[in-house]
Amino acid sequence: MSQDAPKTPWWNDQGNRAILYQVLVVGAVVLVGWYLISNTLANLAARNIATGFGFLGREAGFAIGESPIAFDPADSYAKAILVGLLNTLIVAVLGVALSTVIGTIVGIARLSGNWLVARLATLYVETLRNIPVLLQLLFWYALITEGLPAARQAFNPLPGVFLSNRGLKLPTPDWGGTEWAVLAALLLSVLGAMLLARWARRRQAETGQSFPSGWAGLGLILSLPLLVWLLGGAPVAMQVPELKGFNFEGGTTVSPEFAALLTGLTLYTASFIAEIVRSGILAVSPGQTEAALALGLRRGQVLRLVVLPQALRVIIPPLTSQYLNLTKNSSLAVAIGYPDLVSVSNTTINQTGQAIEGVALLMAVYLAVSLGISVFMNWYDKKTALVGR
Repeated sequence: MSQDAPKTPWWNDQGNRAILYQVLVVGAVVLVGWYLISNTLANLAARNIATGFGFLGREAGFAIGESPIAFDPADSYAKAILVGLLNTLIVAVLGVALSTVIGTIVGIARLSGNWLVARLATLYVETLRNIPVLLQLLFWYALITEGLPAARQAFNPLPGVFLSNRGLKLPTPDWGGTEWAVLAALLLSVLGAMLLARWARRRQAETGQSFPSGWAGLGLILSLPLLVWLLGGAPVAMQVPELKGFNFEGGTTVSPEFAALLTGLTLYTASFIAEIVRSGILAVSPGQTEAALALGLRRGQVLRLVVLPQALRVIIPPLTSQYLNLTKNSSLAVAIGYPDLVSVSNTTINQTGQAIEGVALLMAVYLAVSLGISVFMNWYDKKTALVGR
C-alpha cells in the first residue's frame, strides 16, 4: 500500500504567502495612516485649531483681481476657491489648444526641406524646452510690465483697443443680453460643424464620395451667430475703454499676469509637443508618403490625410503627459500674481489657519482635473487605435 504524501504546511504554499504578504502590507499602511491622522488631530486639538471644512461657508473677506464670474469679498471661501479653479481651467484649456497648434506647426517645420525654416524651428525647441518654465513666466511678466508704456501713453493700434503695462484693453458688446445668445449660437455652430465633418468622413469611407465639410462648417459658424444677432435687433452698442486717471475703465481687460502665464506655459509646452509631433511623423513608414505621392496627392494632402492620422497613434500617449504638465504647471501663476487655484487657496489658508484641509482640497481638485484629462485622452487614444482583426 502506498502512503499519502506529507501535507505541505500552509505557510509554504505560494498562493497563501502572497495573500499573507498583501494583508500585512495593507495592515501596515492602515496603521501608519491611523497614527498620522490621530497624531495630527491631537496636535490640532492641543493648539485649539479648528478642523473640518466648515470654513468654506464663511465670508472670504478678500477681493480677487480677475474673476470670470461675479465675486465680492462678502462671498464665501467656497466661491473664492471656485473662482480660482475657473481661472486655472481657463488658462489650462487655452494653453492646451494654443500649445497643440504651435507645437504641431513647429514639429512639422523641423522636418521641412527648407534649411532656414528647419533651423529656426530647432532653435525654438532647443531654447525654450531647456529653460525652466518659472523663469520664462518671470521673463514674460517683466517684459510686459516693464517693456510696455504706462496707461497714459498706451498704444492704440485700433479704435477702442489700448495696449499698456496695465494689460490689453478691448471693447465689449453692450447688447442687453443678446451677446450671450450670440455666443451660445457660436458654440452650437462649432459643435454642428464638428458633427458635420464627422458625418462627411463616415460618408466618404462608406461611399467614396467627398463632401465639402470645411466650407459648409465655416458657413454654419458664420451664419448662425449672424442670424441670432439679426433676430435680436442687430444691436451695435459697444463698451469702449476710456482713460480715467491712471487706468482705463470700461470694456474688458487681458491682464499682464494672465498674458504672461498663458504665453509662458504655451510656448514652453509647445516646444515639447513639437518633438512629440516630429517623432510621430518619423515613425510613419516613408513608403506611405511615397505611395500617396504616387497617387497624385499634393504634399499638404499627404501630410494631412495620410501621415498625421497614422502618427496620431504614436503622438497621443506622450501628448497626454504634456497636457497634464501644462495644467499642473499653471500652479506657478502664484509667482506672478495671477489668482489661480493655488493663489486663492494660499490666501484662504493664511486667513483661516486650516492648512491641512486647504492643501487636501487643493490636491483633490488637481487630482480630479488630471484624471479627467487622462480619461478623455485615453478614450481618444482607443478611438484612434487600429482595430485588430
